[in-house]
Amino acid sequence: MDTVTLSLILSTVAILLSMLTFYLLYAKQDTRKNIDPAYNTRPLQLQAYERLVILTERIALPNLVSRANQPGLTAKEMQLLMLESIKQEFEYNSSQQIYVSPVAWQAVNNLKEQNMLIINQVAQTLPADSRGYDLGKRIMEVIIAQDKKALHNIVLEAMNYEARKLMK
Repeated sequence: MDTVTLSLILSTVAILLSMLTFYLLYAKQDTRKNIDPAYNTRPLQLQAYERLVILTERIALPNLVSRANQPGLTAKEMQLLMLESIKQEFEYNSSQQIYVSPVAWQAVNNLKEQNMLIINQVAQTLPADSRGYDLGKRIMEVIIAQDKKALHNIVLEAMNYEARKLMK
């Protein structure tokens, strides 16, 4: 092979490689521009709904009663423990509101407010020397009376519905 042919082959290969490199770089930039912004946030939104489902489960009254039910607590101590638990859980997850619909966030907020109201109202009906066990028992009676209409069940259904809409 002579020098001219060899240099022609090498320059052709170099041109092809540079064109391929340019094409690949341009194609990457072009695909980044065409990505739908909603696609990028969808995983964050789904994670937010997942976190709010966990929050709903954690602040549901049956779960609160079982976690806060410690031997030796007075009704007042158990009341304060459950209220503090709700506040902490809610504050910990409050940033999720930017990823979910206003309706979903309002549902979780309403659950928090309702549960705190129920705890306070039930605690007020008990004698001053009541035990934590008595408070838990009364709260469970209120929950049993609500049956399937308990707000935490409704909120869970709403979260599941909204998350399913995102997955379509």
